[in-house]
Amino acid sequence: MPDATDRRILRQLLADPDIGNADLAERAGVTPASLWRRLEKLRETGVIRALETRIDWRKLGYEVQVSLRFTLDKTHPRAFDEFMAAARQVPEVTEIQTFLGSVDLRLNVIARDMAHWQQIYRESILSLPHVSDSDALMLVSNIKDGQELPL
Repeated sequence: MPDATDRRILRQLLADPDIGNADLAERAGVTPASLWRRLEKLRETGVIRALETRIDWRKLGYEVQVSLRFTLDKTHPRAFDEFMAAARQVPEVTEIQTFLGSVDLRLNVIARDMAHWQQIYRESILSLPHVSDSDALMLVSNIKDGQELPL
């Protein structure tokens, strides 16, 4: 379990992912050598899985984001596997999640505009296999991103 020093390091990394190690060590109140050892331990234990780049899709011209919820026809034994394999082939699908409950899967899909969304929907989404029901939610705004943790 991370201790108070590890949590300080993680808070600083979440606040400024581009921070250099020397600045991170100073802000976390540890020496650079101690910081390096702690970061290595956090990686080895899986607390830090990866440092990732987050892209603002809107700055790249994708103005529409839709969350699609699917219930699958589970009478087919490979329904989940075949659905997920097909969904992975749609380049505009940015996220695939599975759930327990009345919704089986959720896809996040991005599009340049409504005409592009309609094209993706007609050509790629409607052909996904084993769908018994679906629902679409169009993103209006992000109120909280969820990257912050109560550390």
